[in-house]
Amino acid sequence: MKQLYKFKSKIFFYGIITAVIFCTITWKTTAYASPVNDFYSPLTMTADTTKPLLKKDTVNSIGIPLTDTTKKPSTDSTIFTEKVDSFSLKISKDTLEAPLKYEAQDSAVILVAQKKVLLYGKTKTQYQDITLTAPQVEVDQATQIVTAVNAKDSSGAVIETAHFKSGESEFTSDTIRYNFKSQVGLTKNTYSQQGEFLVIGEVAKKVNENTTFIKRARFTTCLLDEPHFDFVTPKMKVINQKLAVSGPAHLEFEGVPVPIYLPFGFYPLSQGRHSGLMPPRFASNEQFGLGLEGLGYYKVLSEYWDVKVYGNIYSYGGWSINANPTYRKRYRYSGAFNFSMQNTRFNFRGDPDFLKNRTFQVNWNHTVDGKSRPGTNFSASVNAGSTRFNQLTPNNVQLNFQNQLGSSITYSKNWIGKPYNLSLSANHNQNNVTRLINLSLPDVGFSVSTQYPFQRKDDVGTPKWYQKLGIGYNGNFRNQVSFYDTAFKLKNLIDTLQWGAQHNIPITLALPPILNGAVIVSPSFSYSQVWIAQKFRRKWNTATQKVDTTITKGFFTDHQATFALSFNTAIFGTYQFKKSRIVAIRHVIRPSLSLNYKPDLSKSHFYTDTVATGITQRFSEFEGALYSGYGEGRTGGIGFQVDNNLEMKWRSKKDTGENAIKKIKLIDGYGFSTGYNFLRDSLKLDIISLYLRATLLDKLQITAQSSLDPYQTDQYGRDINKYAWEGGKFKLGRLTFGSISMNTTFKSKPKDPKKDELRKKEIENRLNDPNLIGDQQRLLDYMQQNPGDFVDFNIPWQVSIGYSISFTNRLQPDLITYKKDFTSGLNFNGSFNLTPKWNFSTNGNYDFDTKKVQTFQMSINREMHCWQLSINVTPVGLYRSFSFTISPKSSVLQDLKINRSRFFTNF
Repeated sequence: MKQLYKFKSKIFFYGIITAVIFCTITWKTTAYASPVNDFYSPLTMTADTTKPLLKKDTVNSIGIPLTDTTKKPSTDSTIFTEKVDSFSLKISKDTLEAPLKYEAQDSAVILVAQKKVLLYGKTKTQYQDITLTAPQVEVDQATQIVTAVNAKDSSGAVIETAHFKSGESEFTSDTIRYNFKSQVGLTKNTYSQQGEFLVIGEVAKKVNENTTFIKRARFTTCLLDEPHFDFVTPKMKVINQKLAVSGPAHLEFEGVPVPIYLPFGFYPLSQGRHSGLMPPRFASNEQFGLGLEGLGYYKVLSEYWDVKVYGNIYSYGGWSINANPTYRKRYRYSGAFNFSMQNTRFNFRGDPDFLKNRTFQVNWNHTVDGKSRPGTNFSASVNAGSTRFNQLTPNNVQLNFQNQLGSSITYSKNWIGKPYNLSLSANHNQNNVTRLINLSLPDVGFSVSTQYPFQRKDDVGTPKWYQKLGIGYNGNFRNQVSFYDTAFKLKNLIDTLQWGAQHNIPITLALPPILNGAVIVSPSFSYSQVWIAQKFRRKWNTATQKVDTTITKGFFTDHQATFALSFNTAIFGTYQFKKSRIVAIRHVIRPSLSLNYKPDLSKSHFYTDTVATGITQRFSEFEGALYSGYGEGRTGGIGFQVDNNLEMKWRSKKDTGENAIKKIKLIDGYGFSTGYNFLRDSLKLDIISLYLRATLLDKLQITAQSSLDPYQTDQYGRDINKYAWEGGKFKLGRLTFGSISMNTTFKSKPKDPKKDELRKKEIENRLNDPNLIGDQQRLLDYMQQNPGDFVDFNIPWQVSIGYSISFTNRLQPDLITYKKDFTSGLNFNGSFNLTPKWNFSTNGNYDFDTKKVQTFQMSINREMHCWQLSINVTPVGLYRSFSFTISPKSSVLQDLKINRSRFFTNF
């Protein structure tokens, strides 16, 4: 049942009728006197039409004049006289400023004498931006107060509550009394959610649209009617979505008070960024001693900038400081900068293991929205610092084992509508084990996309073959210095300076397919040139029994020209099955044949020298330069490559019709490639490369590749001009390189699929949020260090296993012999729920070469609804640790936790 009721008195309606009659009569009598023949015009103009004669206070609240504006001519024809009329219209005192709309599912009772409306059964009352829903409502027209109460069953339990919403303010109560005119209300047993907080008040008084005073309030992030924990205070003031201030407060768990009181409470409720202190956490480390970590301050500088300054301090004298400003401008750019300096002190002075060291690290990430400046982009990813910074960082096992760092700062420009592309970059890489640092500045790249000079602008019909002739250009210039951070000197830095450039001009021609389109023919030509600033000469030193290297600086060039003609096709084969769930297996073969020729333009840059007594070897004088030049000798031969894949169609028992036919890939790709050089005087057959990619049953990913040398070797492991299958035993060759990696993941279905999708989306949104770019890397680091805090109880169990093995022939420093190096390892991680609330997880790595477990971590986690408990143990490895943490899940209370951690090392 729906009704619309307006609180207007009878006097109001009679007044309206009287006003209409009066206006009609007056309009007729004043038409001759006023230049504006409209009674409702708020202004009566004089002859100069500049000054109003009717003041604002002569018009009532509904726009009807309170005085008679009938004008009579005076002696001056341009001046009018004003006659005052005693007529006025009174408005009822109980009139509201807007209509009041209500509806009730059961019934509505209107008490005319008492000026009340009673609503029963899932009622809904609306006034301006206020919406009130309740099982029972009483509207009092005289006092303009609405009263809403809850509904209870026969046992007295509440089965339906009253719900109030006004703008951003929203709450649920047992009883609500609210005055529409003054916007003051009184509620009992009120529940209101403010951001992540739930505010529960025994008695609440709403004094205006945004401010509420609460008597006997409870404050929590546990969104239950009976929270597991809360802060209890006798009085509280809440400013909607901004802040809450309370008197003395204490914490309660399951209704049991904790005898720790705070003299007052201040709780920010507004969303977004807020300046404030960053509380520290206690830590204990065998080398650093006791310490406080993370103590600092977060400051919001402006809408676009904020900064964190925090640090660690330890009892043995070590400390570290971090400055982390972040910036963002929506739809333009975003970035984060971090500077870290740590002063490391292991143990006390005089201890055999005492160590004192000062290191630093710089991180910078910058991204630009591609739509802000089309054709132009600037990006930065800087990760540089002292080579011992990662090793000496406490309580971070993943960072301790990170030995490779790299950086890139790049500016690129594409001329829209033109074929030109320019890139300027500065690059850096460092090896923390060898402590070698390489810095490239600048690194310039310029290219011209393929142009077709013979193509007509307005081409009609089939183009001629020569119109598909294309030519392009690619060029690079690089300047690089290298140094060891332990022996850094400006003079040595200049000595290691290298520069070089490379130019490439490719010419292509797209010919029409032959043999009814089965074979694609592609001729090509390419000319390349490199500019080199150094050349190297190696000579055997009989006195030291080592190879000495002489470096000559200057300007040197090397050239290369290649001609090629390639043929590509695809062969399809299908085998059909009858009376089988397997419908068919399809085999696709993609062979490729190329004819190529390359003249020997680099012969003058190769020389023969002795590397040991009676042993000589060919060297390139550009080997070791920034651009190492091109190979020696002419090439005139063929190249051959075969790529394959296998697919299968099978019929599923779960579906019928076309939906039952499923297609899966048995082998994504496998094949080989090699070549034969007719113009080479020996060793004409090239190394055979083999590869395999497969995903078995959508579970096991396999990747394998290897190199097969078709020649036999001498006593030093060098190739001789004799095939491997010659000499009585048949074999295709010897493996000089090989690698196999296998990875698989098994996991159960989520208990709640919708919850699983929501969790994935939340993680993706957090990582892609430009406002959180400064926290992304820190979040990933924290996830690696504390995997127990991110356990997904929605997945009952999951296991991931990866195995890899590789070997290669490595040339020894004597430049004569080769050594075969093997590496193999197994990494694993998994988790399973012991009970619906307990989870056990583990991860680690086993090295088959050393036959030792390199890293191993395990954790036990307890789901506690609004709290979580985590125990993490690292019992083996170079870095060992133990930690116990219990904390709320809510991000706003992430610092309210109990943590006990210990760290140990084995060096």
